[in-house]
Amino acid sequence: MQQILLDRNGNPLTPELKEIQEHHKQHLLETAIPKTSESTGQNKAFYVSDRYMDLIASHVHPFYKSAEHKLIETAAKHKNYVLTAAGCVSPNRLFCWCQRLKCEPHAVMITGVPGIGKTTLLEKLVCDWANGKFYQRFSFIFFLRFRDLNKLEKISLESMILQEYPYLENQLGNILKNPERILIIFDGLDESVHEINFKSRHLSHDIKQVENVRAVVVGLTKRSLLKGCRLLMTSQPDRLAGKDISIFKGVLEVIGFLPNESQHYIERFFMNKHISDKVLDFLRENGVLYTFCYNPSYCWIICTVLSKFFKGQPTNNDQKKTLLPKTMTQLFAAFIADVLSNHSPDKFSARSLLTSIGWMAEHGIMNHVTKFEKQTLSQFNVDTASKLLPEIMKEYTRFPEASFSFLHPITQEFLAALVHYIDYSPEKLHSSLERAKSFSNNYGELFLSFLCGLSDVSTSTILEPYLGDLSSDAAKDVLTWLQLHLTWLQQEVTEPETLETRRLLSICFKFFELQNKAFCSECLGLFRCLSFCDVNLTPLDCSVVSFTLQSFEEIEVLGLRECNLRRKDVERFAPALHNIRNIGYDINARLLTSS
Repeated sequence: MQQILLDRNGNPLTPELKEIQEHHKQHLLETAIPKTSESTGQNKAFYVSDRYMDLIASHVHPFYKSAEHKLIETAAKHKNYVLTAAGCVSPNRLFCWCQRLKCEPHAVMITGVPGIGKTTLLEKLVCDWANGKFYQRFSFIFFLRFRDLNKLEKISLESMILQEYPYLENQLGNILKNPERILIIFDGLDESVHEINFKSRHLSHDIKQVENVRAVVVGLTKRSLLKGCRLLMTSQPDRLAGKDISIFKGVLEVIGFLPNESQHYIERFFMNKHISDKVLDFLRENGVLYTFCYNPSYCWIICTVLSKFFKGQPTNNDQKKTLLPKTMTQLFAAFIADVLSNHSPDKFSARSLLTSIGWMAEHGIMNHVTKFEKQTLSQFNVDTASKLLPEIMKEYTRFPEASFSFLHPITQEFLAALVHYIDYSPEKLHSSLERAKSFSNNYGELFLSFLCGLSDVSTSTILEPYLGDLSSDAAKDVLTWLQLHLTWLQQEVTEPETLETRRLLSICFKFFELQNKAFCSECLGLFRCLSFCDVNLTPLDCSVVSFTLQSFEEIEVLGLRECNLRRKDVERFAPALHNIRNIGYDINARLLTSS
């Protein structure tokens, strides 16, 4: 009861501390947000709490390097959590008493793939604290970003906080006298250039002690520094793979919107029920794009693109259906086209900038780089003065030197593929295709799928009004490579009519992006039996497999044993059922046959 009352009413503070606390809260509200969205149709600022939707954040097991692309793996996890009704941890319960551990966790790690909502969850927490909604037991919350610490070699905790909040200088000593009233948030461990080893014995012990950044961070985590404070940290899963993070008694993974929350997000985005209903109807008909709405970043991009179609001038319904994006490639092509239509004065400037940015993006994809220093932009002749650049890349200016990243990692993969159609080089294209195919963890899957998708004429025409003609030779080379790749896979398979399931799903995704059923039928003509048994098929998998099946005149056997299909998944196969003679004999098959 004491804890509940403390969270509601907060700690007693001196008038001086109360005044600085109010100033601090107002500063957090002003800097964490406000943003203005043209898509709402209203020129007003909104806070993250206005747009925040509940996210699934569930306890996770030790991390490992996944063999799946992050997009595919997270979609599968999301389906599992929805199916099993796994527990969701809300932002106001991150430091609650744990019955298993018999304590409140002093340090919590939040993980998740890029764009899934980790930072948004933290911003929501900070906003609600600043507005007095919860966690009032913390008199002060300090929000620090690892990327802002990258250029620092040595620093004290006191200087680290003052660098972000210089107005606290006169009162910081008094604030830090009560560590149990403080929450420190470190966002983006995966962006840190410092090797943070939580088993390290080299720790900082004093708030004024100048140490390397890792010693300060680990000192806070192991409570040699500011003992009693609470710590919250975020990271992508890959950075935690193989690390001992047992010091974090709470480890949560964000895997996207709760069921129905993506619908609420879309309704709030458009703030017009008539339009949001039309958008939702279209997305439900388009299984692939609707699948990606579980991810907040994709949901925002999808809404941004569709607003152009549903909020513009009335269009003939048949014409609108033709223009609306069906694939991920078409979605991002429409997204870039929209950016170019609003911010690029001419085709030459747009083509020039996207060529330089594209080769830099491609360099990043091939070398697992997502953050780019200013000298890297100069190396690739990126015009940093271009008005178009801020619409494609984010600039972080807190360092002594600025750094840049793409709006979303998927935008980087799309532009890396697009540059091969803008600035065609057979040697570069062949080298990139082979290198992306060789990545052991399916890291290059989306890049390859975008290359395939851009070879579709209806997809490339989305961009041609803003960039001029895209290379038809690049399209031919990609299709030839895809045929040869499939031939090689067929020769590798011991049974000529079967193919390893994950590889088969990867090929289906590429054919879906290509949207060419005749070419799909030609490439897969030798296959009469397709088996997906013992694989947890996601809604995305079901949609792309259904498209592939429709390309065949006839499939003798479709194996779906132990695929963990829900009714909605099954319905996605409906358009292809007339092509299938026999479906695997199991409960899922009977459900499919009866449907």
